[in-house]
Amino acid sequence: MCSWNHRKLNLFVLSVIVASSYLAPAVFAQAQAPAPPPAAKTQPPAYSCEPVNPNATPEARALLKKLCAISGNGILTGHHNFPDNLSQHSDKVFEITGKYPAIWGSDFGFLDGDDKDSIIHRDRMIEEARKQAAAGSIITLCWHMLRPTEDEPGKAGENGQPSASWSGSVQAKLTDEQWLELITSDSALHQRWERYMDTAAVYLKQLQDANIPVLWRPMHENNGAFFWWGGRPGTYGTQHLYRELYNRMVNWHHLNNLIWVWNQNGPAPGGEFYDYFPGQQYVDVVSYDNYSQLNERYYWEILTIANGKPIALGELGSPPSAEILKSQPKWVWFMTWAGMEGFQQQRLKEAYSNPYFINRGDPIPAKQ
Repeated sequence: MCSWNHRKLNLFVLSVIVASSYLAPAVFAQAQAPAPPPAAKTQPPAYSCEPVNPNATPEARALLKKLCAISGNGILTGHHNFPDNLSQHSDKVFEITGKYPAIWGSDFGFLDGDDKDSIIHRDRMIEEARKQAAAGSIITLCWHMLRPTEDEPGKAGENGQPSASWSGSVQAKLTDEQWLELITSDSALHQRWERYMDTAAVYLKQLQDANIPVLWRPMHENNGAFFWWGGRPGTYGTQHLYRELYNRMVNWHHLNNLIWVWNQNGPAPGGEFYDYFPGQQYVDVVSYDNYSQLNERYYWEILTIANGKPIALGELGSPPSAEILKSQPKWVWFMTWAGMEGFQQQRLKEAYSNPYFINRGDPIPAKQ
């Protein structure tokens, strides 16, 4: 028994030696062989100019395609109209220039009575949007809304005086505790906010039923601490509420006619805009408002955040100059604010007669 085991052991040792003699060169060669080159990084797919809402209506898709085609080839003119003034301000632009803005803008308002920001006649504002769309205008809407801690409408000021609801609600603050409650699903304050959103959704649905796409610019200038919804950077700040709004409108109300326009305010410290960005899956157009100089730094910052998506000047005091657009050619539209048209007639005439500016009824230039 022992001799047999000893023989088996010798055979085993011999087999190991033989195998090693064959394997050692291969193992050595593998150890010495250079590592294979790292796999090439796959580039993210180029922006396809498709809305972030996969169920977007054909009209919304066509509008976004139009914006993409315009980028770098022209700029759409736009003008805001206070909600109770219907098209009064765009009509004034026509009186001055002989041309209508390509974009008609308005607001859901927040006051009672016959104030320019009254909500009493929202149905008339929506009807005006329908008329403007039928005439060839692109529609953009925003909302200076009250805090969800108050019921709308706010009380209009008397004898032309400013409303207390402006400083006391639209531009007032929520406490940190109120903000936490606001972004907590099923809380009482969150439900009040949802009812506000549901109110706007009813009117936006009317435009969807009429096959009218909307450049929807909610929670505008949201890096600014001067509106109750703004000035809270980070994941659970303003950007979180924006995502909640998107989900409410798209996934609850199935509003598929909206092009989502994310909007910041300038001047602002370098890099601030990034702290408020909700994510590429919630934004179709990146924009900012500026009533001061259109510094090139903001242009490049907005362009970087957009990552190929269209960029826009959401609100301006006056049209950008031709000189500015030479160095900042990717802006696809601008919108001057209501009431400012009377103070800049020559500037408006120069802009609306410039062939680079696209007014209502003008052909869209071919993409270069």
